[in-house]
Amino acid sequence: MIHPDQTPIGSGFGPATTAAEAVRGIDLHGRVAIVTGGYSGIGLETTRALAEAGATVIVPARDRVRAAAALNGLDRVELESLDLADAASVAAFAGRFRASGRPLSILVNSAGVMATPLHRDADGREGQFATNHLGHFRLTLALWPALLAAGGARVVSVSSRGHQIAGIDFDDLDFARRPYDKWIAYGQSKTANALFAIALDRRGREHGVRAFSLHPGQIITELARHLTAAEIAGFDALDAEGRPRIDPSRGMKTVAQGAATSVWCATSPRLDGLGGLYCEDCDVAPVHSAATGRRGVHPWAADDALAERLWSVSEALTGASLP
Repeated sequence: MIHPDQTPIGSGFGPATTAAEAVRGIDLHGRVAIVTGGYSGIGLETTRALAEAGATVIVPARDRVRAAAALNGLDRVELESLDLADAASVAAFAGRFRASGRPLSILVNSAGVMATPLHRDADGREGQFATNHLGHFRLTLALWPALLAAGGARVVSVSSRGHQIAGIDFDDLDFARRPYDKWIAYGQSKTANALFAIALDRRGREHGVRAFSLHPGQIITELARHLTAAEIAGFDALDAEGRPRIDPSRGMKTVAQGAATSVWCATSPRLDGLGGLYCEDCDVAPVHSAATGRRGVHPWAADDALAERLWSVSEALTGASLP
């Protein structure tokens, strides 16, 4: 079954909205946010927008030197250490945050990898699924007490239109029996991000913790570092001079426009009382069909039963669970 609220609400924003515009007029002073991947690409713009609105933003990073350089000059931003692909690192970071006693109002799960060569984590899990989904699953559950303590919190998972490439193959998550395809693996991990938001929201809504997933747009960032020039050309992402093509109406956005939906999901009062929804262009997205073109969430990424199945599998794979 697909959530009955999975339909646009007429937010007043659109494809060209920037992160700063999405949060304009919203005061986040006194709030604490965590943004994974918050020192690069749309994650950095998300960090900037939340901090400029008054939030204290914690950015956990695997490469602290690079992160420190990117975040230099931003007020109310704290740098921490985290490797999402390392369960011990996730547990250590979450433990340090819980020990600080601070409530967590916003968690933006923005870090990720895309179309990588086959690699596996220490448990043998396929790397894109392990990083993009299982790492954030572990992190969110480990931060649960801090989310509850906020008395109203949002968890935002950055998915992608790439989820339309593939659903989840529960019989072979790790490509142990089927040939590895980097795009199918990426699509599977992005579908997992959307399904995670559905299942998390079901568990959190009675406690004031709501969850959303989103497509940020097509933006050329470090996320594309594993793509060949021919693959990038195939997306028609660059103009004749080799510069990123900007056409928000076609989903081709600046980094500031790409971060807007993350910020909108994290802060907009228009989403009060809602959750478990997939968003794009600073609005709730429609369900994908022939009539919506490339827009919308594919039914396999918006299905309650599949979300619950993924939750159970994720608990089994990670050993993590909510109280």
